[in-house]
Amino acid sequence: MHAIFLDLDGTLIDPKEGITGSIRHALAELGADVPDAEDLTWCIGPPAHHNFEVLLGPSADIDAAVALYRERFAEDGIYGADLYEGVGEMLMDLRDTGASLWIVTSKPEVFATPMVEHFGISAWVDGVFGADLDRSSADKTTLLAHALSETGVEPGNAVMIGDRRFDIMAARNNGVASVAALWGYADPDEISEAEPDRMAGDPLEVGEIVAEMLGLTD
Repeated sequence: MHAIFLDLDGTLIDPKEGITGSIRHALAELGADVPDAEDLTWCIGPPAHHNFEVLLGPSADIDAAVALYRERFAEDGIYGADLYEGVGEMLMDLRDTGASLWIVTSKPEVFATPMVEHFGISAWVDGVFGADLDRSSADKTTLLAHALSETGVEPGNAVMIGDRRFDIMAARNNGVASVAALWGYADPDEISEAEPDRMAGDPLEVGEIVAEMLGLTD
């Protein structure tokens, strides 16, 4: 059995508007400095607690910041996103390999699942593995390990596709091959330092790359 694990934010969807808007709301409510949205794109991908620790410092009330962020995100940020061009075709190509497809995201599952349904991604994937609201499973390595355990897939028969170093590191830590999605939010240095097994500059390149990596070519 082969499996393809896919990151969500920055890989399948561009969630910039919803995420940065919700972060700016939380910071404003706390009376903190509020950066421009363009200066918060680094927050797309990592867990919310991590982002607010960087923005506010570890001594701040991080739980309060995350609560404010999630409140705004649940109200009107959850669908402030766009499906990347070519992702629909990419998912069809990946389905054609015969491997199962799973979302693995640090976003809480209670947000990730309705987003996957809203953007039509659920028609192509077998399920979603997301974090718990208590952040006990937000670490990408832990999430991917859980996904492997739940699906029963051997690491050598799997590929992880994602746009951030967290995705590449999670794959390596679990013995899974990785593909870096270069259309996401990581800068080139982040990707090169993470050392993915392969890189794709466009979603339309991914199907062929993954089929070759898993030995599923005709």
